Amino acid sequence: MSLNDTFFVHDGGMNIIMNIKQIKTLDQIEDFLISIGSVEISAASKDEAYEWIAHVLKHFRYRSLRRPDKALIQRFLMRVTGYSRQQLTRLIKRFFSTGILQRRQHTSNGFQGIYTAKDVALLAGIDTLHDTPSGPMIKKLCERAYEVFGDPRYERLARISVSHLYNLRASNRYRKQRKTYTKTRPVNNAIGERRKPYPDGKPGYLRIDSVHQGDLDGIKGLYHINAVDEVTQFQVVFTVERISEHFMIPALAAMLDTFPFVILGFHADNGSEYINKSVAKMLEKLHVELTKSRSRQTNDNALVESKNGSVIRKALGYIHIPQRFAPRVNIFNEAHLVPYINYHRPCFFPVIETDDKGKERKKYPYDSMMTPYDKLKSIDDAVKYLKPGMSFLKLDAIAYRVSDNEAAGQLQTARKQLFETIFGQQKVAG
Repeated sequence: MSLNDTFFVHDGGMNIIMNIKQIKTLDQIEDFLISIGSVEISAASKDEAYEWIAHVLKHFRYRSLRRPDKALIQRFLMRVTGYSRQQLTRLIKRFFSTGILQRRQHTSNGFQGIYTAKDVALLAGIDTLHDTPSGPMIKKLCERAYEVFGDPRYERLARISVSHLYNLRASNRYRKQRKTYTKTRPVNNAIGERRKPYPDGKPGYLRIDSVHQGDLDGIKGLYHINAVDEVTQFQVVFTVERISEHFMIPALAAMLDTFPFVILGFHADNGSEYINKSVAKMLEKLHVELTKSRSRQTNDNALVESKNGSVIRKALGYIHIPQRFAPRVNIFNEAHLVPYINYHRPCFFPVIETDDKGKERKKYPYDSMMTPYDKLKSIDDAVKYLKPGMSFLKLDAIAYRVSDNEAAGQLQTARKQLFETIFGQQKVAG
């Protein structure tokens, strides 16, 4: 019996066959839905229902209808077939994308599974107890549980092959059993205060990070120490062979001495090259506050991390540089890179605006772009932050000795010579 001609109405336990072939207009559909009320309707089969849905969509030119008329057609189809709105939406979409509407047959293979959900749960349990060892070890443990200790639950797992044991471990049932959530474990280190520094517009609060200059055949390259002042973005780059205490302490002392203003704060991530007793002792002597990044606060050291890419990687790239060239790179940093980025390379500086709801937003207007040195000079009463014996007269002599373009040209020439020295020597050595 085709649903194109009839449908079944169940009323008071009686099956009444009604003809719907006469419904050809939208008005007739609306009258039909009103007259049928809450009477239960069901289609004869899924195949007939799909065939009838396709017939209705074609007959009423569903795609060209207005939205209210499409909604009326959907209500009609839902009422007759008993399908939900979500089901019909998927079927309509499939019909117009493929041009046909056929029921997709889902068949299962005829093999009966040997291992049940209880076996999978048992496997997950024994894996948890023994910290997920290798497959052969778990198989042996299952054998011992059944044969030696007489636990009947492990009868099937005692006969499992190692390869199929790994199949069970990869199943969704097993993964649901083993799903765990672990919070980040804080490192218990009393050195340094775990908080974000608040410079309050004063220069001297440094953000510091390490940049590794690549590996080659398992051999470590040199390291750059990158320190940036939070307020002025004044930046000093120092290169060391390794990030051990032997190299780090002299390098950090030289870096702090390079800044023209007094250093008040020193903020690093939780790396042991900075958060250790030797660094803490050195900073304590200089009366510099040591702070470190907080757990799950990814932006705590974002300023210096952005400078790692925009300055160090642009200037020195990613290629492996052997550790023995650290002194040569350091000469390049001191003579060309550090003067260029502080006196000749403009930076954006944020302007904080508060909206109507009291939320602070940072904006980076073009008018606020200036070099770190110009930013330092723009601070109110900036001279009081300079180190003893330092003056803006001395700093102006450095800043205006050459133009920005001349400084950039000297940087390019020096970098080319540096790389020719490094990689030229490597070729000769090879």
